[in-house]
Order: sequence, then structure tokens, then C-alpha cells
Amino acid sequence: MGFVWFWLVAIMIVGYVVLDGFDLGVGVLHLFLVRNEAERSASLRSIGPVWDGNEVWLLAGGGTLYFAFPLLYASAFSGFYLPLMIVLWLLILRGVSLELRNHIDLGVWRALLDGVFGLASALLAIFYGAALANVIRGVPLRADGYFFLPLWTNWRPGPTPGILDWYTVIGGLVALIALTLHGALWVALKVAGDLAGRARKLVKPLWIALVALTVASLAATLAVRPAMLDNYSRYPFMFLIPAGVAASLAGILAWNAKGSSLKAFLASCVYLFFMLAGACFGLYPTLLPATGGPQLDITLSRALSGPHTLAVGLAWWAFGMALAVCYIVFVYSRFKGKVEAEQ
Repeated sequence: MGFVWFWLVAIMIVGYVVLDGFDLGVGVLHLFLVRNEAERSASLRSIGPVWDGNEVWLLAGGGTLYFAFPLLYASAFSGFYLPLMIVLWLLILRGVSLELRNHIDLGVWRALLDGVFGLASALLAIFYGAALANVIRGVPLRADGYFFLPLWTNWRPGPTPGILDWYTVIGGLVALIALTLHGALWVALKVAGDLAGRARKLVKPLWIALVALTVASLAATLAVRPAMLDNYSRYPFMFLIPAGVAASLAGILAWNAKGSSLKAFLASCVYLFFMLAGACFGLYPTLLPATGGPQLDITLSRALSGPHTLAVGLAWWAFGMALAVCYIVFVYSRFKGKVEAEQ
């Protein structure tokens, strides 16, 4: 049951990043790629039917942690209280700006709301990447399973780190560039006209930056947490994960150059999947590492709920996820095709 629930939570996190990731990327592109109101409207209409549904995966992941790994939920949601509040406000500002810009027909207010939407999207991407880097690096867990992280300390990983240091900043930049690239590929896929062409041209410089940051992040991870390689040493066939990362990056560039927008976008989805799967596999069976030593880690066996809770939860999870998948299939099939910027 522990193995099953570990990977079910991982699947929901991957689903959220892949689906809501292009929404965030479109928001970042809103800051500099679109040139007029028609293009802004087109880029927003490309995500309009799906952006709020995509966030269901984030709620489902948090709810799953609550009943499957209650110790992890209690420890992480108290220790990461400050960044969680920041993320909550960014999600609120992003949703409010998307809704209000369609109800306030004044240029200055629309410009303000567009800026809030873009800035909130960019900061969310950075904080998500930094959050994953915090989990990989470890946190100052005490013997009772709790911890507190300030926003920063000395900007270095160590026994008493902050939320932000040089390693977590690299993680935030990887997420920002990866999701911006993901959003550019979505715009190229879903929007017609000059905006799609400019998005397609933006892919190559973003791809170069992403390759450099991916290599830097992998090297930094091995320097900060060498134990991430332990599972790969035990199961060498899992080196298919970094091979998948490299192949998906090559596919993004090749298919984008050929104008195959759908294949390039799917390659971006595969890249995000392998990056997150690689992190999960490297951590397993640790859920939250401690900077004070492995004896303080929150592990799978330590955090797992009782067998009855997990069995009942599995039945309800399967039912809920079936509904969510049906909804996603319906919405994406119902709103297929391209958005015209001139309409």
C-alpha cells in the first residue's frame, strides 16, 4: 500500500505540473509575447475552458497527502507555512485577474490585471520549482517531525537552510523556463496567426536556456544530495529516466523546427514527466529528507496511514480520478481546434 500511494501522489503531482504548467507558461508569456488586446484575448481563450479544471490535480494531491501520509501533511504544511501562504495568494491573484479583466472594460485596469496575471504566473512557477528543490535538499526536521523555514538564511544549503538558497533558486529557474517553454508550445498549438509564429520562434532560445539549466540542476543535485543516485545504482534500468529527459528535449527542438506543434508539446509533457519521476525515484522511500541526518527523515513507513484508511481511500480515489479524467477528456475534446486572434 505504501508503494502504491507513493506513486499515486507522484502521478497527481505530475498531472498537475503537465496540465496547469502550460497555463502558467501562457501567463508568463502574457508579460512580453502578446502585442495587442486581440492577442491577449486569444492567448487567454486558449486556456479559458481548462485552467481551473487543471488545478483540481493540485487539490487532489493535497487531499491525498492528508489521509495517506498524515505525518508528512502535518509537517510540510506547518514547516512550509510561509511559502504556502505566498502560493495561496498568488493563486488567488491569478484567478481574480483572469476573471475581472473580462468584467472591467477600462484600459488601465485591464493592463494592471494582465500584469498581475503574468507576474503571479511567473512567481508561481518559481515557487513550485523552489519547493521541489527544498524537498530534494532536505529541511531541518526535529525529532518530533516538525520544522520551520525562514525565507532565506545565508543562501547556502546546510543544517539550517532557508526556503531560498543557491540550489533552490536553480530549481525555481528550471521550473520558470520549463513552464514558459511549455506555454509557448501550447500557444503554438492552440492559437492561429502571428502570435503562434512568434511563440514557435521563442521555443529555441527557451530550449537552449532549459538545456543549460537542466544540466546545472542535475549537477547541483548530486553535489547537494549525492544519495539521490542510490536507487539508480540498485536499479540500473532506471537510468532510462535521464535518457528520457534527453530524448524529450531533442524531440521538442526537432518537432518544433518541423512545425509539428502537437508532437513538440507532447515532448514537453514527457520532459516534465521524466524530470519529476526522476526526483521521486531518487527520493523513494524517503518523503521528506532531514538536513540533520537520515535518522530524522520522514519515510514512507513512518508517515503511512493505517491499512483500513488506505484501502477505503483507494476505492474513493479511483472513483474520483475516473470522474476527473472523464471531465478532462470531455473538455479538451469539446474545445479542440485553434483560437483566432482576430475574432
